[in-house]
Amino acid sequence: MDLTPLTLDGDRVRLEPMSLDHLDELSAAGAFDELWKWTRARATTRESMREYMEAAMAEAAQGVAMPFVTVDKASSRIIGSTRFGNIDPFNRRVEIGWTWITPEFQRSYVNSEAKYLMLRQAFEVWDCVRVELKTDVLNSRSRAAMVRLGATEEGIFRKHMLAYGGRFRDSVYFSILDTEWPAVKQKLESSLWPD
Repeated sequence: MDLTPLTLDGDRVRLEPMSLDHLDELSAAGAFDELWKWTRARATTRESMREYMEAAMAEAAQGVAMPFVTVDKASSRIIGSTRFGNIDPFNRRVEIGWTWITPEFQRSYVNSEAKYLMLRQAFEVWDCVRVELKTDVLNSRSRAAMVRLGATEEGIFRKHMLAYGGRFRDSVYFSILDTEWPAVKQKLESSLWPD
Protein backbone atom coordinates (compact mmCIF):
# COMPACT_ATOMS: atom_id res chain seq x y z
CA MET A 1 0.00 0.00 0.00
CA ASP A 2 1.75 3.13 -1.25
CA LEU A 3 0.94 5.95 1.18
CA THR A 4 2.68 8.68 -0.79
CA PRO A 5 0.39 11.74 -0.71
CA LEU A 6 -1.85 11.77 -3.76
CA THR A 7 -4.61 13.77 -5.40
CA LEU A 8 -7.91 12.04 -6.21
CA ASP A 9 -9.48 13.86 -9.14
CA GLY A 10 -13.12 13.40 -10.09
CA ASP A 11 -15.51 15.14 -12.47
CA ARG A 12 -16.72 17.76 -9.98
CA VAL A 13 -14.63 17.12 -6.85
CA ARG A 14 -10.89 16.99 -6.26
CA LEU A 15 -9.30 15.69 -3.05
CA GLU A 16 -5.88 17.27 -2.53
CA PRO A 17 -3.32 16.38 0.15
CA MET A 18 -3.85 18.68 3.12
CA SER A 19 -1.16 21.26 3.79
CA LEU A 20 -0.94 24.44 5.82
CA ASP A 21 -1.20 26.34 2.52
CA HIS A 22 -4.92 25.51 2.76
CA LEU A 23 -5.36 27.03 6.22
CA ASP A 24 -7.22 30.21 5.30
CA GLU A 25 -9.66 28.58 2.88
CA LEU A 26 -10.25 25.60 5.18
CA SER A 27 -10.84 27.97 8.11
CA ALA A 28 -13.53 29.79 6.13
CA ALA A 29 -15.18 26.51 5.11
CA GLY A 30 -15.12 25.14 8.67
CA ALA A 31 -16.30 28.22 10.56
CA PHE A 32 -19.77 26.75 11.27
CA ASP A 33 -20.57 25.28 14.70
CA GLU A 34 -22.95 22.67 13.23
CA LEU A 35 -20.04 20.97 11.40
CA TRP A 36 -18.43 19.97 14.68
CA LYS A 37 -21.48 18.86 16.67
CA TRP A 38 -20.64 15.14 16.48
CA THR A 39 -16.85 15.32 16.74
CA ARG A 40 -14.13 15.68 19.31
CA ALA A 41 -12.69 18.65 17.39
CA ARG A 42 -14.09 22.15 17.14
CA ALA A 43 -12.16 23.88 14.37
CA THR A 44 -14.26 27.02 13.95
CA THR A 45 -11.41 29.53 14.25
CA ARG A 46 -8.19 29.93 12.30
CA GLU A 47 -6.12 28.82 15.31
CA SER A 48 -8.27 25.76 16.07
CA MET A 49 -8.26 24.83 12.37
CA ARG A 50 -4.46 25.03 12.38
CA GLU A 51 -4.39 22.64 15.37
CA TYR A 52 -6.86 20.31 13.61
CA MET A 53 -4.74 20.30 10.45
CA GLU A 54 -1.45 19.83 12.29
CA ALA A 55 -2.87 16.82 14.15
CA ALA A 56 -4.09 15.30 10.86
CA MET A 57 -0.75 15.91 9.16
CA ALA A 58 1.13 14.42 12.13
CA GLU A 59 -0.90 11.21 11.70
CA ALA A 60 -0.02 11.29 7.99
CA ALA A 61 3.67 11.54 8.88
CA GLN A 62 3.24 8.42 11.06
CA GLY A 63 1.66 6.55 8.13
CA VAL A 64 -1.71 6.01 9.79
CA ALA A 65 -3.72 8.70 7.99
CA MET A 66 -4.00 10.52 4.68
CA PRO A 67 -5.91 13.81 5.09
CA PHE A 68 -7.37 15.70 2.15
CA VAL A 69 -8.99 19.04 1.49
CA THR A 70 -12.14 18.78 -0.61
CA VAL A 71 -12.23 21.11 -3.61
CA ASP A 72 -15.33 21.98 -5.64
CA LYS A 73 -13.85 22.07 -9.13
CA ALA A 74 -16.47 24.40 -10.66
CA SER A 75 -15.72 27.18 -8.17
CA SER A 76 -12.12 26.12 -7.32
CA ARG A 77 -13.09 26.54 -3.66
CA ILE A 78 -11.95 24.41 -0.74
CA ILE A 79 -15.23 23.34 0.83
CA GLY A 80 -14.26 20.75 3.44
CA SER A 81 -12.02 17.89 4.39
CA THR A 82 -11.96 14.12 4.59
CA ARG A 83 -9.32 11.47 5.17
CA PHE A 84 -8.22 7.90 5.20
CA GLY A 85 -7.43 6.97 8.78
CA ASN A 86 -6.53 3.94 10.86
CA ILE A 87 -4.59 2.71 7.85
CA ASP A 88 -3.61 -0.93 8.34
CA PRO A 89 -1.58 -2.22 5.36
CA PHE A 90 -0.95 -5.65 6.88
CA ASN A 91 -4.67 -6.39 7.24
CA ARG A 92 -5.49 -4.44 4.05
CA ARG A 93 -8.03 -2.15 5.62
CA VAL A 94 -8.59 1.57 6.01
CA GLU A 95 -11.19 3.83 7.54
CA ILE A 96 -12.80 6.68 5.63
CA GLY A 97 -13.99 9.50 7.82
CA TRP A 98 -13.28 12.80 9.54
CA THR A 99 -15.48 14.16 6.75
CA TRP A 100 -17.06 17.57 6.91
CA ILE A 101 -18.41 19.80 4.16
CA THR A 102 -19.30 23.47 4.47
CA PRO A 103 -23.11 23.83 4.73
CA GLU A 104 -23.59 25.34 1.26
CA PHE A 105 -22.40 22.08 -0.35
CA GLN A 106 -24.06 19.56 1.95
CA ARG A 107 -26.63 17.20 0.44
CA SER A 108 -25.09 17.65 -3.00
CA TYR A 109 -22.83 15.60 -5.25
CA VAL A 110 -19.76 16.44 -3.14
CA ASN A 111 -19.85 13.71 -0.49
CA SER A 112 -20.92 10.97 -2.91
CA GLU A 113 -18.17 11.73 -5.41
CA ALA A 114 -15.53 12.11 -2.69
CA LYS A 115 -16.49 8.73 -1.18
CA TYR A 116 -16.49 7.18 -4.66
CA LEU A 117 -12.94 8.43 -5.31
CA MET A 118 -11.72 7.18 -1.93
CA LEU A 119 -13.40 3.78 -2.17
CA ARG A 120 -12.01 3.30 -5.67
CA GLN A 121 -8.52 4.10 -4.38
CA ALA A 122 -8.91 1.73 -1.43
CA PHE A 123 -10.27 -1.24 -3.34
CA GLU A 124 -8.81 -0.88 -6.83
CA VAL A 125 -5.38 0.61 -6.14
CA TRP A 126 -4.51 -0.39 -2.58
CA ASP A 127 -6.28 -3.78 -2.85
CA CYS A 128 -8.06 -3.36 0.49
CA VAL A 129 -10.42 -6.07 1.64
CA ARG A 130 -12.30 -3.80 4.05
CA VAL A 131 -13.17 -0.12 4.35
CA GLU A 132 -14.60 1.06 7.66
CA LEU A 133 -16.77 4.07 8.46
CA LYS A 134 -18.09 5.20 11.83
CA THR A 135 -20.21 7.95 13.31
CA ASP A 136 -21.90 9.02 16.51
CA VAL A 137 -24.89 6.76 17.09
CA LEU A 138 -27.02 9.92 17.47
CA ASN A 139 -25.98 11.32 14.08
CA SER A 140 -28.93 10.09 12.03
CA ARG A 141 -27.96 12.04 8.89
CA SER A 142 -24.51 10.47 8.78
CA ARG A 143 -25.90 7.01 9.49
CA ALA A 144 -28.43 7.37 6.67
CA ALA A 145 -25.70 8.56 4.30
CA MET A 146 -23.60 5.47 5.06
CA VAL A 147 -26.55 3.19 4.37
CA ARG A 148 -27.29 5.05 1.10
CA LEU A 149 -23.64 4.58 0.18
CA GLY A 150 -24.11 0.82 0.46
CA ALA A 151 -22.24 0.24 3.71
CA THR A 152 -23.35 -2.46 6.17
CA GLU A 153 -24.00 -1.50 9.76
CA GLU A 154 -21.95 -3.79 12.00
CA GLY A 155 -22.58 -2.69 15.54
CA ILE A 156 -22.22 -0.11 18.25
CA PHE A 157 -19.16 0.57 20.40
CA ARG A 158 -20.58 1.89 23.67
CA LYS A 159 -18.87 4.86 25.36
CA HIS A 160 -16.36 4.70 22.54
CA MET A 161 -15.08 8.27 22.31
CA LEU A 162 -15.13 11.49 24.23
CA ALA A 163 -17.02 14.06 22.14
CA TYR A 164 -16.65 17.82 22.28
CA GLY A 165 -18.28 19.11 25.45
CA GLY A 166 -17.39 16.06 27.54
CA ARG A 167 -20.09 13.58 26.45
CA PHE A 168 -18.96 10.00 25.87
CA ARG A 169 -20.41 9.01 22.53
CA ASP A 170 -21.44 5.60 21.33
CA SER A 171 -20.00 4.98 17.84
CA VAL A 172 -21.79 2.96 15.20
CA TYR A 173 -19.52 1.12 12.77
CA PHE A 174 -20.19 0.40 9.11
CA SER A 175 -18.08 -1.40 6.51
CA ILE A 176 -17.82 -2.19 2.84
CA LEU A 177 -15.93 -5.34 1.82
CA ASP A 178 -14.01 -5.97 -1.37
CA THR A 179 -16.66 -8.47 -2.46
CA GLU A 180 -19.34 -5.78 -2.06
CA TRP A 181 -17.42 -3.03 -3.85
CA PRO A 182 -18.60 -3.88 -7.42
CA ALA A 183 -22.26 -3.42 -6.45
CA VAL A 184 -21.52 -0.32 -4.37
CA LYS A 185 -19.47 1.11 -7.24
CA GLN A 186 -22.26 0.51 -9.74
CA LYS A 187 -24.83 2.14 -7.44
CA LEU A 188 -22.59 5.18 -6.87
CA GLU A 189 -21.82 5.56 -10.58
CA SER A 190 -25.52 5.35 -11.43
CA SER A 191 -26.37 8.11 -8.96
CA LEU A 192 -23.39 10.33 -9.86
CA TRP A 193 -23.67 9.92 -13.63
CA PRO A 194 -27.24 8.90 -14.49
CA ASP A 195 -27.94 8.00 -18.13
